[in-house]
Amino acid sequence: MNENKNTQGLYQTLWNSADILRSKMDASEYKSYLLGLVFYKYLSDKMLYYAADVLEEPTNDVKKAYQIYDKAYNDNDLHEDLLANIKDEFFYCIEPNLTFTKMVESIFDGTFQLENLAQAFRDIEASSEIYENLFEDVDLYSKKLGNTPQKANQTISEVMKQLNQLDLAGYTGDMLGDAYEYLIGQFASDSGKKAGEFYTPQPVAKLMTQIVLHGRENKKGFTVYDATMGSGSLLLNARKYSNEPDTIAYFGQELNTSTYNLARMNMILHSVSIENQHLHNADTLDQDWPTEEPTNFDAVLMNPPYSAKWSADKGFLQDPRFSNYGVLAPKSKADFAFLLHGFYHLKDEGIMAIVLPHGVLFRGNAEGKIRKSLLESGYIYAVIGLPANIFYNTGIPTTIMVLKKSRSTKDVLFIDASKCFTKGKNQNLMTDDHIQKIVDAYIKRENVDKFTHIADFAEIEENDFNLNIPRYVDTFEEEEPIDIVELSKEMKNIDAEIKKAERELLAMIGQLAVTEESKDIIESAMEVFRHEH
Repeated sequence: MNENKNTQGLYQTLWNSADILRSKMDASEYKSYLLGLVFYKYLSDKMLYYAADVLEEPTNDVKKAYQIYDKAYNDNDLHEDLLANIKDEFFYCIEPNLTFTKMVESIFDGTFQLENLAQAFRDIEASSEIYENLFEDVDLYSKKLGNTPQKANQTISEVMKQLNQLDLAGYTGDMLGDAYEYLIGQFASDSGKKAGEFYTPQPVAKLMTQIVLHGRENKKGFTVYDATMGSGSLLLNARKYSNEPDTIAYFGQELNTSTYNLARMNMILHSVSIENQHLHNADTLDQDWPTEEPTNFDAVLMNPPYSAKWSADKGFLQDPRFSNYGVLAPKSKADFAFLLHGFYHLKDEGIMAIVLPHGVLFRGNAEGKIRKSLLESGYIYAVIGLPANIFYNTGIPTTIMVLKKSRSTKDVLFIDASKCFTKGKNQNLMTDDHIQKIVDAYIKRENVDKFTHIADFAEIEENDFNLNIPRYVDTFEEEEPIDIVELSKEMKNIDAEIKKAERELLAMIGQLAVTEESKDIIESAMEVFRHEH
């Protein structure tokens, strides 16, 4: 199988499905329908293929798998054992007439009803807490799908017919999961500012993940935590850089319920086992989690909302996440509150990477005190300046701060990667070559002119604990000296060209019939010509 070709075909089918909904609502809304239906088809097809295997009639044809399942489901001798086997494997069981395959058949014969699809969603959600409320954002009765039930029926039917072209038997869990993530990224691009709620661009996610996994690629049972996980894409990148991907345990918390459900679907579509998913729907700063073992992790990855507001209630001074620093992040800027929360949940030998606005590097008052305390303890390991306009939700330049708890020195590596990008249509893009250059600089930890600098603690102290990158990495480029002789020659040539053009213009005017009225206009035009040249 040509994986690249299949992946592109998968992307195209998914995007064609989105086209049907794009004219009816914006991306922040239609993503719920499309991702929900993709997920439903995945669950349905996976169950049908499994049933065919259990019944010892394996097949790669989903229609045939449906026929095998339907026959056994209605066989009194096979029914009970088959259902028990399926529920033991998946925790859910979809009755034959509510499978995706059967519903598409009913679409083509004109008997499809949205209520059947809604029932399928309800049955899956009720089967186990693993699937509870997963389809709650798929509003099948929304007027946006159509002004009448018939039109809504038609819209969903068209989407399902497109998705029916997907042969999930031909895809590994990761490939389908990556395609799902591709769609999330496309929705993020389409929905602009709102995208920050659920997606970290893949280049940034790749960079951060390689940093926290460096030297630990072979570790079994690696634990990774994201307290502002969005759709879970940042967490799931750990699979790509671990040699033991099936043993990774994911811990994530998300405030937005819709986005939390998206992360749950994303985990399942990437074939993450249920026992390795530990996701929580709550306010990270207001409610610490996890509070039961394990509470500390091998890696912490975070891309929190930038300079968000939070309560900064004085009671938090007693909270173990913040109590060691004597002050709280200001109400108007929760950046350091998120950082300290994540850092609190880092193992002593762990590595944390967090994306933040540049203000955390130099702002004073409470933030200055927290930054000074972290530096005095040697916790800040590296500061990486990213290019501007690489995120969907902001055009401002951002920084990745890397933190470690157990260090023998207090120096800080500064990397100015602000020029590591290629210009895109709507936003700047970081290529794999750019990412590799930054990762190599991080690993080598050397001074490189105009790119990296290792600042010892004395230098940082001399700068009043200000970590603004230009203080440490000088990227100033002197302009080339001007050749006066060459410039003089160039000016003479330009002057000669102007005079020649003026003579040609006068010659042309001499051939025209000139009235007194037009004479003044011509003279005025000549004055403008001389002035501009």
